[in-house]
Amino acid sequence: MLTKRKDGQPGRAIPTAVAARSPGVDRRTFLKHSGIAVGGLAAFGSMLPGAVRKADAAIPAPMPGVEITIKKNICTHCSVGCTVTAEVQNGVWTGQEPSWSSPINRGTHCAKGAAIREIVFGDRRLKYPLKLVDGEWQRLSWEQAIGEIGDKMLEIREQSGADAMYLLGSAKFTNEGAYLYRKFGAFWGTNSVDHQARICHSTTVAGVANTWGYGAQTNSYNDIRNAKTMIIMGGNPAEAHPVAMQHVLAGKELNRANMIVIDPRFTRTAAHGTEYVRIRAGTDIPVIWGILWHVFENGWEDKEFIRTRVYGMDEVRKEVAKWTPEEVERVSGVSGEQLKRIAYLFSQEKPSTLIWCMGATQHTVGTANVRAYCTLCLATGNVGKPGTGANIFRGHTNVQGATDLGLDVTSLPLYYGLTEGGWKHWSRVWEVEYEWLQGRFDEVPEKGGRKARSRKDNMETPGITSTRWFDAVNLPEEDIDQRSALRGMFIMGHGGNTVTRMPEMMKALEKLELLVVADPHATTFGAIKGRRNGTYLLPIATSLECDGSRTASNRSLQWGEKIVEPAFESRNDYDVIYDFAEKLGFSADMFKNIAVEGGHVLAEDILREINRGGFSTGYCGQSPERLKAHMRNQDKFDLVTLRAPADTPDVGGEYYGLPWPCWGTPEMKHPGSPILYRTDVPVWEGGGTFRARFGVERNGATLLAEDSFSAGSELTDGYPEINYGILRKLGWDTDLRPEERATILRIGADKPDAVSWATDLSGGIQRVCMDHGVMHYGNAKARVVAWNLPDPVPVHREPIYTSRPDLVAKYPTRPDEMQFRIPNIGMSVQQSAVDRNVARDFPIILTSGRLVEYEGGGEETRSNRWLAELQQEMFVEINPADAAARGVSDGQIVWVSGTENGARTRVKALVTERVGPGVAFMPFHFSGHYQGEDWRPHYPAGTDPLVLGESVNTLTTYGFDPVTGMQETKVVLCQIAAA
Repeated sequence: MLTKRKDGQPGRAIPTAVAARSPGVDRRTFLKHSGIAVGGLAAFGSMLPGAVRKADAAIPAPMPGVEITIKKNICTHCSVGCTVTAEVQNGVWTGQEPSWSSPINRGTHCAKGAAIREIVFGDRRLKYPLKLVDGEWQRLSWEQAIGEIGDKMLEIREQSGADAMYLLGSAKFTNEGAYLYRKFGAFWGTNSVDHQARICHSTTVAGVANTWGYGAQTNSYNDIRNAKTMIIMGGNPAEAHPVAMQHVLAGKELNRANMIVIDPRFTRTAAHGTEYVRIRAGTDIPVIWGILWHVFENGWEDKEFIRTRVYGMDEVRKEVAKWTPEEVERVSGVSGEQLKRIAYLFSQEKPSTLIWCMGATQHTVGTANVRAYCTLCLATGNVGKPGTGANIFRGHTNVQGATDLGLDVTSLPLYYGLTEGGWKHWSRVWEVEYEWLQGRFDEVPEKGGRKARSRKDNMETPGITSTRWFDAVNLPEEDIDQRSALRGMFIMGHGGNTVTRMPEMMKALEKLELLVVADPHATTFGAIKGRRNGTYLLPIATSLECDGSRTASNRSLQWGEKIVEPAFESRNDYDVIYDFAEKLGFSADMFKNIAVEGGHVLAEDILREINRGGFSTGYCGQSPERLKAHMRNQDKFDLVTLRAPADTPDVGGEYYGLPWPCWGTPEMKHPGSPILYRTDVPVWEGGGTFRARFGVERNGATLLAEDSFSAGSELTDGYPEINYGILRKLGWDTDLRPEERATILRIGADKPDAVSWATDLSGGIQRVCMDHGVMHYGNAKARVVAWNLPDPVPVHREPIYTSRPDLVAKYPTRPDEMQFRIPNIGMSVQQSAVDRNVARDFPIILTSGRLVEYEGGGEETRSNRWLAELQQEMFVEINPADAAARGVSDGQIVWVSGTENGARTRVKALVTERVGPGVAFMPFHFSGHYQGEDWRPHYPAGTDPLVLGESVNTLTTYGFDPVTGMQETKVVLCQIAAA
């Protein structure tokens, strides 16, 4: 497709708005030239803080009689949340600015954001519904597609149960789309509803939530400017989050902060660091414990913070004591002297923050890694203050919001558990009978030596993860803990090249009877060589073509307004979900309180329903009206604090995007919480404590805070979560308004005292507690011992396929067991690899990561002509010593072979010292080639991405985190040879 970059030509394109000024230009002409305007903006993302200046230029005149309309939406790529300001003329998006008023991106875009207009008008998009018939793609109408798909779903349900259909959602959804899809799963009767967070930050959510209460970034990108020391471990924001990187660089350059980068690969981020630490991939815990060893040895820990706000540090000390400098260096390769220096900086030159991304999370010990990171922050008192905290850079546009809204096989929206109480809460919000919802779920028969499961039990059982769905097709029936194996799959917005063990996935895709792919582009799922029937491709509008909110990594919500009407025959997620709910017979109940006008679902009504039920996580205060006011007043918010001055109309005193938790009801006007667990400001001002979600006592020791409480609190010590009964004991129930009390009594029925702050649909308990300066979710200690997880204190475990088999005896992986309805046989696989000495034949550690030009699975960005030209080939980075030993030269075509399924990929070699000897790196954005074969002919005509390449996940192998099912992508063994 693209074969040559432009040589000797200017990189700047002619702005469309200028080119289109002449009279007589109609909509068709606009569309023809729609891709030109953004080419010159790609350089913005690389500018240093303070170097970006808004150019003074004349605004091009609109066409005669045509008014320019300005629309704001959010970039659809990473989760930084950059605002896109669009100029629209005659219904056509003609110009773009990177929103100088946004406090997040303040006049900058990365290459992807600068080129984003192309995804709306790009000619590689799906244009109409398609169906695969005997290996040929046939066009059909939306009505026919919905009818045929719905009939097949009902057939599968009747014969094999609701769990025989798998629902795979998307971090590209708006919050409203994610919520609707999870609600759709509940009404269909399955918990097997998942999305991309499973393979990026599910271990972050589990690890962080099990430490101090909520599974999200504690501070914000902007707040990093306050840090004096930063550790970036397992992240490469210079490529993955370029605009967020500018806040990091502001802290480093303007605040003279220490910037320590810990990574197996010398990344573009590492090039900016004040110190670089190269580690053996998969040894995060030894390195963190190695840092803490020096902290404890020298008395550098924050003793008062630990005494008042942390539980279990003595148990951590026992584990850390095992990690002497000698043992850490033996296992990780990092010297004790370097870690001692880092320990001093992080603990003494404060405030300090720890930043991570998928290099930390995509491991069989991902949850344990995250908990070790949190422990380092707690031991040094670096939580709950400006410039501190766990700053977790997430991947896709709305991966934070989609996770919050329930696209997770373990929870309902807003992290309500799959418990009777959680289901009854959402039944009340949805105004449907709890018993009716229960009746939608399957009964599971006795099989494989397991007991039968009732509908209620199945309703409360987590579903199958997106990392293992294909095993639920391929494995014998007795190994799958549900009524039947998977027969069909409905995918909205998820790439097909993003999970490990692709050869196994390909086998499953060939077996599925029904495969529905709803996406703006034809993904890898739609171009499978072995499928000949039963695949449907449905063209979906991008989120730039619909209204709705998204949640950035810093927990701020932003409202995006529809810029233009959906292109071609595409339709938005809300309307498509509604049509299928109608076909399947439950639309009247599902959309009872959500307006549908002329077949179009009102996005604002969806958010209002989220507000009515989202008390547990503080999604209750961000109404559509409040979020729209923030978008209108972006320039009023402070760059660092994100707060608007108190006298600002509509948004005075509020934090940008009302970052959750935003408590109470929208009418209560809580300002949002930019920094979690901050006790030096009142709860009404966005302050908070550590959440009391783990009880009040363990082994005779209190789990509640001691001598620590929120500013202005009337309770001056630790306290548990507040329910109506406790409110009455405190005498504060008299502060409830009559309508609030009536709601509580209605919910509680014969047990009103049990109604909690999270299930009180009036918001009254939250309001009264905050009026008394008290945090309704309690005031507890963070815990560094999670007794409900497999390893209560994080311990190092070698990767399944380790380059150091000599360490497996001392540091083995977890034993085999059933997890998420599927057996996890990681220990058996690891032991077999050791017995076969796999590391001898596959001596190179292969890791993967991002490129600045592409996003996620890459089908969208590799279909963008401006981005595709920047990076046209899949490649493997190989160290010069390894290349020389194999007779491989730079630019040569090589075979990279993996340890399972005889898998191999044919790619170009990039010889570089960015990777150390014995290490290789491949980006994960490519697909369309499979083990040396070009699969371009299998895409529907005109939908194949401009750039194709091998997927690194053809080579990635067995290995899953026991807590979340996260896949292992960062420590894989391979061999490289000249092709």
